[in-house]
Amino acid sequence: MNPFVTLRIALRAIIRNFMRSFLTTLGIIIGVAAVIAMMAIGAGAKAQVEQAFAAMGTNLLIVLPGSTTAGGSFGGFGSMPTLTWDDLAAIKSEVGTVKAIAPSLRSNQSLVSDEMNWTASVTGTTPEYFDIRNWPIAQGALFTQSDVDGGSKVIVLGQTVVSRLYGETSNPVGLTVRVGNTPFTVVGVVAKKGQSANGQDYDDAAFIPSTTFAHRIQGGLGKFMSGQMYVQATSSEATQRALEDVRALLRDRHHIPPGADDDFSIRNLSEIAGAQAQGTDTMTTLLASVAAVSLLVGGIGIMNIMLVSVTERTREIGIRMAIGAKPASILLQFLIEALVLSLAGGLIGVALGVGVATYLAGKFHWPMQIQVDVIAVSVGFSALVGVVFGLYPARKASQLDPIDALRYE
Repeated sequence: MNPFVTLRIALRAIIRNFMRSFLTTLGIIIGVAAVIAMMAIGAGAKAQVEQAFAAMGTNLLIVLPGSTTAGGSFGGFGSMPTLTWDDLAAIKSEVGTVKAIAPSLRSNQSLVSDEMNWTASVTGTTPEYFDIRNWPIAQGALFTQSDVDGGSKVIVLGQTVVSRLYGETSNPVGLTVRVGNTPFTVVGVVAKKGQSANGQDYDDAAFIPSTTFAHRIQGGLGKFMSGQMYVQATSSEATQRALEDVRALLRDRHHIPPGADDDFSIRNLSEIAGAQAQGTDTMTTLLASVAAVSLLVGGIGIMNIMLVSVTERTREIGIRMAIGAKPASILLQFLIEALVLSLAGGLIGVALGVGVATYLAGKFHWPMQIQVDVIAVSVGFSALVGVVFGLYPARKASQLDPIDALRYE
């Protein structure tokens, strides 16, 4: 029999019992919709995590000073200055797995323009800091190493500070802003960087040379640093090796005996990013697996309804066989019916899943990333479910004896 004729007969049988056919495909629809929605939201969450850590900088290590101890109470890492400027220079020159290093001396300060004032984070650092953090300049230029060496009173502003002090579209390069009581000349504005994963506004910041910070903003500690170090490894593969090399060098320089605790801490942001992304992957896979169970249940529903259909249409099958229909044609007809049911459910499920994901992302401000490959696999899997679970009823229909089928009441 012509396949197109068989398809037309199958479609006519499905439409004749439209409500029953729709309810049969409901399991497929729900399963595919759930898979599409969960994978879209999960992929968006993973991309957001990766973007947040990329904004911090690539291949990044943060070296923190030690902790204070008083009366059995520990102040936490960063409360005791144990890192020195010589440590920074040694890491820069002696550790081959380190590409760049920069100090980060931070304090919240009041910034005052001619008409407005705003309190923001002021960081004392060096030009390498912006390379480590993947932070390009948007207006003007960065301060230079000569500015650091000479303790120049120059400042680079973040986009939020610019909008608060001068307005959204202003170009403050060349203007003067006071940090505390000290006037600084604005030499540049860094590009907009956005927020961190915990909501911190990276752009609500200003940057000045580290030497100027120590002399003008926060009194220096002599040879000790009053902040932390940002270290960039030569590659993502070398990040862990760089951490070990930096730790070994600092333990040697600080004369820490074997077995004793470090008087500093090193954080590997690449590991944190990987752990968060892996956690997101695990949750997405779990949700998708639960959703896939709906596809299985939908397949069982298709098998059930096709068996009922075979029983109801036994006399019809007998008549078709009596006038010359071959078992292969009967088999093909019922397989096509099962395939059409499952494919229709899959396509409706895709539309529903994309709609649900879009609605949830808009309502709760969740990230979303539609994946074409996931859609293709979901539709293909729904078709496979139809074929697999429709095969037994189709074979049962094709193996009916024409005489017994014609006698069936």
